[in-house]
Amino acid sequence: MERLVKDAQAVFELASEVESENRASALADLRFAKLGEQWPSALRKKRESEGRPCLTINRMPAFIRQVVNDARQNRPSIQVHPVDEGADVETAEIYSGLIRNIEYTSDAEVAYDTGIEHAVTCGYGYWRVGLNYATDDTFELDLRIERIPNIFSVYGDPHSTAADSSDWRDAFVLDEVPLEEFKTRYPGRRAVDWPVTQQAHRDVDRKGVLLAEYWHRSLRDEVVLGLSDGTVLEEAAYRDLAAVLEAEGVAVVNEREVTRSSVKQYLLSGVGVLEERDWPGRYIPLIPVYGDETVVEDRRYFRSFIRDAKDPQRMYNYWRTASTELVGLAPKAPFIGPRGAFQTQRHKWRNANRESYAYLEYDGTVAPQRQPFTGPPTGTIQEARSAADDMKAVTGLYDSSLGARSNETSGVAIAMRQREGDVGTFHFIDNLSRAIRHTGRVLIDLIPKVYTGPRMVRVLGASGNDPRTVRVGRRGGDAEVEAEEPGAEVYDLGVGKYDLVVSSGPSYTTRREQVSEQMLAFLTKFPQAVPYIGDLLVKHMDWPDADELAKRLQAMVPAAGAGQAQAQAEAQSEAKGHEIDTYNAQTKRLVGLMGKLPPATVLQLLDHLEPGVSEDRGGPPGPFHASSG
Repeated sequence: MERLVKDAQAVFELASEVESENRASALADLRFAKLGEQWPSALRKKRESEGRPCLTINRMPAFIRQVVNDARQNRPSIQVHPVDEGADVETAEIYSGLIRNIEYTSDAEVAYDTGIEHAVTCGYGYWRVGLNYATDDTFELDLRIERIPNIFSVYGDPHSTAADSSDWRDAFVLDEVPLEEFKTRYPGRRAVDWPVTQQAHRDVDRKGVLLAEYWHRSLRDEVVLGLSDGTVLEEAAYRDLAAVLEAEGVAVVNEREVTRSSVKQYLLSGVGVLEERDWPGRYIPLIPVYGDETVVEDRRYFRSFIRDAKDPQRMYNYWRTASTELVGLAPKAPFIGPRGAFQTQRHKWRNANRESYAYLEYDGTVAPQRQPFTGPPTGTIQEARSAADDMKAVTGLYDSSLGARSNETSGVAIAMRQREGDVGTFHFIDNLSRAIRHTGRVLIDLIPKVYTGPRMVRVLGASGNDPRTVRVGRRGGDAEVEAEEPGAEVYDLGVGKYDLVVSSGPSYTTRREQVSEQMLAFLTKFPQAVPYIGDLLVKHMDWPDADELAKRLQAMVPAAGAGQAQAQAEAQSEAKGHEIDTYNAQTKRLVGLMGKLPPATVLQLLDHLEPGVSEDRGGPPGPFHASSG
């Protein structure tokens, strides 16, 4: 175990060195944007000691919220689909519904929002996939998506090059445990901190033990065999079944090497291993969401959205402060007068530019005059405007994107400018989709290994408002035996291969509102369609009991269709009655002429009967039907 701790510390030191510049820049961006630390500390102290203003008009949160809230409104969603012949569409829907339920029960929206906000503000963010017991009185496990509020507690693989964490082989999550809790959980263990070079993790006022959650993924090569019946088995499994397979005439027709991965989780102190467990999945369940990624000389840099807007923000603060200072000092302008005019009440004249007096006496005939205020300095105001424009140009978000009035006058022009801003920030939304896609792959890998035994699970539909409970387990095993209902469906989540797609767009609520608006516009042009789609329109309305009203309207729609069908059936029956009457009349005439005409002529007349009646269409039996056999 000492060897494991030393190896982990070596990997941690390398990760700290590789991430040092990104972490320092992220911390500076976070303090700049969120805490308003936008003045150099030395300059701020100097101005404060001189009694001069040092204003901070922080415009960064508005730019950050524009990107983050756009991601919240267009949050990507996971949709699972089958890949091989062992998978099916219905089970893929169960996968999708189960993932939605995992997101719902674990408040995954909070994790996603925290991750994208850190990516926009600092350059990168994280969340994680965890395991927990479903309830306190069961041993069944559930998957959870958890947020990581402190991005500086995570150290990723220093050798990673993937756009997500799919290639991570090592990762660390640092956490400080109170000393008393450490002694209770690990009695007899030495409370030694995990060694770190950065002091951002420690607070001198807090007494605790810094521990490291260490994730390690190991790779191993295995041989898989392709059999003549199409089955693919690992070599070890084939050895166990070799006699049976040979007796059945199944032979090995192909062979190749594959790479398998296994993940272990350790909890380390500075001197030893406190806990160890095997992770059921093949990925390290820490999901990064990156900001603007740049690779320079084989080193990855993650830049925040506001990184290039910091200098324009500093300029804006300086010029706004200068303008405020000049305007604020205008009432303190000194009095100007001839020599000797201030001899009387000298102490009042000395403070006249700072204090107000009812009257002032002066010496001589010429009254002292104060320099008049000429208005705000135009130069400082223009420079502040230029700095504000620089912030817009750097971020790509202009007044229309921020909801302010701009020079666009038409709605189309405003929409185009807003779309231009969305395109300029789309790489952050796309990186969020990439992270959620990897989260879905982690869940698809874990679900067959966590939801193994027979159990009931809840799945959610696309709207999130239509939950249902389904039975999962092994087909042909105990799960099916326990199914009391005849024909109860059991979904085997361990059979077949599944993949996913991530779709970005408005939320289900937003799409519903858009659909209702478009349907209303359609019905204004074609009001005759109201009886046929009225229930669908009401279903998408944001009304109390809208679903109940939609059901009642839906019950009326088939009635109208049935009335039309009944009218058509009556018309067809009436037409058929006329055909039968015509047939009977012709038959009676032929019966009367049978004795007067030769047989060949009678057959020709039969050929001229109505084909819809004379052919086998259920016409009434007559003498010719009886004699046709």
